Amino acid sequence: MANRFFQGIIHQLSDAIDRKIGILDDTGTIIACSALSDIGSSYHGYSRLQPDENGVVRYENNTYTTLSGLENPTAYTVFVAGTDEAAVRSARLIAVSLGNLKQFFDDKYNKSSFIKNILFDNILPSDVYAKAKDLAFPYEAKRLVLIVCADSKVKNSLNDILLKALGDKVKFYLININEQEAAVVVEAGDNVSTAAGCKMAQQIADEVTEVCGVPCCVGVGTVAANLRELARSYKEAQLSLDVGSVFNKGASVMSYDNLGIGRLIYQMPTTLCEMFLTEVFRQGSIDCLDDETLTTIEKFFENNLNVSETARKLFVHRNTLVYRLEKIKKLTGLDIRDFDNAIVFKVALMVNSYLAANENKF
Repeated sequence: MANRFFQGIIHQLSDAIDRKIGILDDTGTIIACSALSDIGSSYHGYSRLQPDENGVVRYENNTYTTLSGLENPTAYTVFVAGTDEAAVRSARLIAVSLGNLKQFFDDKYNKSSFIKNILFDNILPSDVYAKAKDLAFPYEAKRLVLIVCADSKVKNSLNDILLKALGDKVKFYLININEQEAAVVVEAGDNVSTAAGCKMAQQIADEVTEVCGVPCCVGVGTVAANLRELARSYKEAQLSLDVGSVFNKGASVMSYDNLGIGRLIYQMPTTLCEMFLTEVFRQGSIDCLDDETLTTIEKFFENNLNVSETARKLFVHRNTLVYRLEKIKKLTGLDIRDFDNAIVFKVALMVNSYLAANENKF
């Protein structure tokens, strides 16, 4: 990849610089050159000489200088034919330009593409470490994957919104998934955690909603201890969005750590779910419960099966609520004032929501 990158730039520069120019790797082999026939040959003697105050070596009618701004300063060397001042100026100018371009290329293209391949399982796990080493990319650093899901009309400005929401507090990589989703890989060393990820996710969701006026959901995976675990964190973030859309509608942040029993239900076969509902509601279908009854049940669960508190929240008399609970018991055979029955009923409602969501997909 680097060879093709350098050769393209050298080819363009050769039109402006009327002499032979090229790039050597750290073994002294020419990997890009304006004279194509020289690619693959080696220059060695220059490396034994000390550069002058300008970082330049003049040797055997060539001028040499290393690319500037790279993590490994001796990885690549520019050479220009001639040892005159024009050759020195050309070599230094090429070194600075190619060094900056190579750094930008590595940071913004190679590393982002590398991360994208890991997230989508497009790279063998055994190759991750070797590729990370080639890119000088920290392998063991802790990272967290967030998936931002918003209306497709914000796609073009999503990068700017994320930059504003996250700022320069953390290092992150933005990976476009499709028209509505983007993955954010956050790298924050030992400070990264699921709780911190949820806080960032809330900032992102609030920023997107405020700027674009559309709902935004963010799924949060668990912390990946190394690069190979990023795929797992990505899948967790995606599952968080999927499960949250069924069991936690309206929430802007869904964390894999807080999915609870919804994660289990979501992964169950629909046939098994249908059998469960049939067994639970033998006296009558769950569809026999009207909206008022379902609201009563929801509030009763929210208030920890407390009759008095639920009646107060519903603005009804306690006896009215007791009557409704008796009606539910008569219709379904389950007394949700009993803890065991309440658990079964709660799970049944979640299973019913899951089946309804599956029907809407088709």
